[in-house]
Amino acid sequence: MNKDNRVVKRESFQSSFGLIAAAIGSAVGLGNIWRFPYMVGVNGGAAFLIVYLFFVVIIGIPIMLGEFIIGREAKKDAVGSYKTLAPKEKWYISGILGVLAAFLILAFYSVVGGWTLEYLFSAILNKFQGQSVAQIGEGFSAFISDPIRPVFWQLVIMLITTYIVANGVEDGIEKYSKVLMPLLLIIVVILDIRAVTLTGGGAGLEFLFKPDFSKLKAQGILDALGHSFFSLSLGMGIMVTYGSYMKEKENLGATALKVGIADTVVALLAGIAIFPAVFAFGISPDEGAGLVFVTLPNVFLQMPGGYIFSILFFALLFLATLTSTISILEAVTAYVIEKFNMERKKAAIRTAILITLLGIIASLSNGPLSHRLIRGMNLFDFLDYLTANYFLTMSALISSIFIGWRLDKKIIEKQLTNDGRLQIRYIRLLSFILKFIAPIAIIIVFLTGIGIIKL
Repeated sequence: MNKDNRVVKRESFQSSFGLIAAAIGSAVGLGNIWRFPYMVGVNGGAAFLIVYLFFVVIIGIPIMLGEFIIGREAKKDAVGSYKTLAPKEKWYISGILGVLAAFLILAFYSVVGGWTLEYLFSAILNKFQGQSVAQIGEGFSAFISDPIRPVFWQLVIMLITTYIVANGVEDGIEKYSKVLMPLLLIIVVILDIRAVTLTGGGAGLEFLFKPDFSKLKAQGILDALGHSFFSLSLGMGIMVTYGSYMKEKENLGATALKVGIADTVVALLAGIAIFPAVFAFGISPDEGAGLVFVTLPNVFLQMPGGYIFSILFFALLFLATLTSTISILEAVTAYVIEKFNMERKKAAIRTAILITLLGIIASLSNGPLSHRLIRGMNLFDFLDYLTANYFLTMSALISSIFIGWRLDKKIIEKQLTNDGRLQIRYIRLLSFILKFIAPIAIIIVFLTGIGIIKL
């Protein structure tokens, strides 16, 4: 209800394509273009990829489907959904953890998004020309420790994100997702075509698709499990929120499957764009987190037509950032709208201001505030550690247990079959996964992340 106590009709996605584009946009982010390739690189290539795909299928997609069920049944934000489905019980803690995680993640994620804009404009201005890998690395360190430039680009990212979210589900999130996701796909395919035509690029494809399980260690398996989980934007309240905007005619199972497949395909396409180029120019694939911001600019310098392709690559990074920041801000904004009976634009702007202020401090913690440490980490790294290892993990664990053990099975069947209109045969399998397999896997990731289990 609004200030005049009139019932406000809940927003919804107006088309299946818009819904799929928005949900895929949430899942596809820097994790696919930046984190996934370097994790494949440091964990031996194709063997890691196979294990990752296995975990996406048996854990990631089922949990996503469960979050869709919660959201569409309750028609509320991430916190309100649990309160509606289990009043007077504490399951809403999952929603609180998810919304808080989204708030904290966007604070530092927007900083990294700002880095992509800096690199995009540096590529356009051809600033990497004539620099060695060492010089590019020094330039990256100098940039992120600068007190002004990273903050400026972060503000740009947040302004664009806030504008889109403030315009609502249909005229903001859905409208722009329909444009951003196809554009992202076009760019990554162009980069793939160039990469596979490089002399010596075949070794990169072999590394990505020919498994050697002797290179895969126990830690690599856990990395695959954790990345499959976090890559799909689970545990942040996003998929619960998006589920609440879905119309009753939408097939939740098919939607979750399409999002999972699309997210994985984009990650693979990013790998195809990166590894052939890396191998073609004799660079080690296990360069780690610096692969994108330090190593690849040097690769583009050596590549015929590299100027154009460096621009396309960093444009891809920017688009991937934006599709995720939109969904993360929406998860927090939806909570504020319903918690405080606040108009959407006001809620989006106020939420974004608070997130941006924290993000500025996180950005400065790489430079002027680097001496201010929390558990031996600067604020930027601490926010990443706290959300990944605690908030997201615990939120998804609680939601998995809630769906598997607490939620009425009639509600699950109703949502999966669209009130009996669809024939669904996987309900028992889904229930088994969410009752047993997913919680055990999440607990293992959690205990490893906080250092109780050491490999």
